[in-house]
Amino acid sequence: MRVITGTARGRKLKDLPGMDTRPTTDKVKESIFNIVQFDVEGRRVLDLFAGTGQLGIEALSRGAEKCVFVDVSRSAANVVKENVAATGFEQQSRVVQSDALSFLSSCREKFALCFLDPPYASNLLDQALTRIAEIDIMLENGIIVCESAADKPMPQLPAPYRMGREYRYGKIKLTLYHRMCEK
Repeated sequence: MRVITGTARGRKLKDLPGMDTRPTTDKVKESIFNIVQFDVEGRRVLDLFAGTGQLGIEALSRGAEKCVFVDVSRSAANVVKENVAATGFEQQSRVVQSDALSFLSSCREKFALCFLDPPYASNLLDQALTRIAEIDIMLENGIIVCESAADKPMPQLPAPYRMGREYRYGKIKLTLYHRMCEK
């Protein structure tokens, strides 16, 4: 696992031992950043269910202003901290060891880009999307990128959120949600 491009290009990232965490493949990660390439630089990013932190770190490497990494696992939070330090992004990062839904409930920040990649077998993706829409933590024109199993039906969200395109990569699906501008 490595940083694909940007200021930390080529840096190897530490992985989590065991099978509890499923890292995003390089192919899918590259596709994510091809999709959002013009929506990263100078933006505030939330990497919920961070795992190793590779999506948030990739965003920082590509010029994101700040990233908040959240994971419930203490070992994951520690690996994120190590990866952030190894890539030199300590000043632009905040690592929070917390349940994702609890973090969202107490969140007082707004983000332009959010990555959601929870365990596929859980119902956490739907719950996190619902909570994000309820508390409205996305900035206008913000983008939520969800990674899920290809056969998972994705929920509709209330306005000002709307589902955008879906992209399939074998057994993996990326779904984008957009927070529209209020008139």
